[in-house]
Amino acid sequence: MFNNFFSRIMGIGAVQRQSIVSLIWQIAFTFIGLLSMMYFSHTVGAGVLGAYFLFMAYLGIIGMITDGGFGGAAIKRISEGEEQDAYFSAFLALRSVLVTAVVIVLIAFRSYFVDLDNAGTFIWLLLALIVSVFYGAVSFGVAGCGKMGIYSTGNFINNVSRILVQVVAVFLGYGVAGLAGGFVVGMLVAAILELRFFDLHIVYFGWRHIKSLSTFSFWLFLTSSGGLVFSYADTVMIGYYMSNADVGVYRVVLQFTSVALLTSGAVLLTLLPKISRWGKIGEIGLIEESLSRVFSFSLLLAIPILAGGVLLGDKLLYFFYGAEFSKGYFTLVILLVVQIVSIFQNSFLIYLGALDRQKYAFKVTTVAATANIVLNFILIPMIGIMGAAVTTLVTLTLNAILARRFLLHIIKIRVEHNSIMNIVKASIVMSLFIMSYRFFVPLPSIWLALVPVFLGGTVYGILILKFDRKIYEELKGIVTQMNLPWPNWL
Repeated sequence: MFNNFFSRIMGIGAVQRQSIVSLIWQIAFTFIGLLSMMYFSHTVGAGVLGAYFLFMAYLGIIGMITDGGFGGAAIKRISEGEEQDAYFSAFLALRSVLVTAVVIVLIAFRSYFVDLDNAGTFIWLLLALIVSVFYGAVSFGVAGCGKMGIYSTGNFINNVSRILVQVVAVFLGYGVAGLAGGFVVGMLVAAILELRFFDLHIVYFGWRHIKSLSTFSFWLFLTSSGGLVFSYADTVMIGYYMSNADVGVYRVVLQFTSVALLTSGAVLLTLLPKISRWGKIGEIGLIEESLSRVFSFSLLLAIPILAGGVLLGDKLLYFFYGAEFSKGYFTLVILLVVQIVSIFQNSFLIYLGALDRQKYAFKVTTVAATANIVLNFILIPMIGIMGAAVTTLVTLTLNAILARRFLLHIIKIRVEHNSIMNIVKASIVMSLFIMSYRFFVPLPSIWLALVPVFLGGTVYGILILKFDRKIYEELKGIVTQMNLPWPNWL
């Protein structure tokens, strides 16, 4: 039965199949991540979580330096299908040298990392950097070869392994050090399991391979640096101006809103090597069509989640994470809008990078990142974590507008207006249903708060299939091809 079911899945188109695999793993991880974060928030509180998020911010910044943009460059060059082993070997050598140099520098200046040292996470920072060489080599190699289903599965294993270790460590009382240690273990487990599907080999490489990677990675590194500002500048500045507890509240709310990006992440992750290949052989039509579908499938989930978050977010934060996190409701609303904007911003930047236009991506990201730092300095001291959310919204919007202008020089950008309007209409009806439910039914417990979530989701799902025949036919085709039952009443 398993072999028969697997063969049906393999019969689906490659992009659809890999997107489904990515989406399944992302949904599973998101669910597990939300549950674990609820446990952490109730067990250790916002203060310890804030310390962990600051550790992750420092690791992200240092990790960006050790990667140097070579990871993305390796995926790009390997995905082009020429001299894959040589490009992989060059990447591995470059990454090893960078990590070794950074680890030596960190050890020499350990006394300056007082907070990390006192929390017991400095050694985990070093271990994370060392393990990232092994994990990055295997993971990027798999992605570059177009095995995005395996790549997504590896990410899922990484995240789930991390969470399992973190839950046990927190239960045993290790606090922030246990959270950081779980991050390292997750990478190691995923890398070992992905090795089974790893086809590249270490071979001799030449200067031209290093030069080719460096040319692409230079702009990717600069662009990633700008992206890092959006990821961690707000966290670091909240930690500087406010408390670790405020960092914890902000990052927990941000993680909660990331549910809106499930379909966007799955589709873009799958399409990245495809776009690169299409750009190489001049298939502009396929690139343009794929981008329009990215918008539709990304907004398919993001818009109803925005509506539901506005109507139920206050109760969900209180019951899921605790009273100290409920003060993040207005920040939650702003960040849900941020996720809508980030769908377009992220899509534009990924397409620019996949089409070998990292220089353009760098220019727009630099402008937006600079504005992000300035606005964070102004708004966080004034209005706290809401200032960080407003800053992210304004600067991501600026980034998206500028990136769109550059992408228009390469391809035509089309939006499927009918599908998006159908999504909006279904979301409006769902919102009216939830508002009516809240008016008549109080929500004194987590179970009663979950009822409108499930009912609203059901109403939206049925309506979108009724309103949009294109989405209906695509989903029906996938389900029936797998010999699964499709409801006749839809």
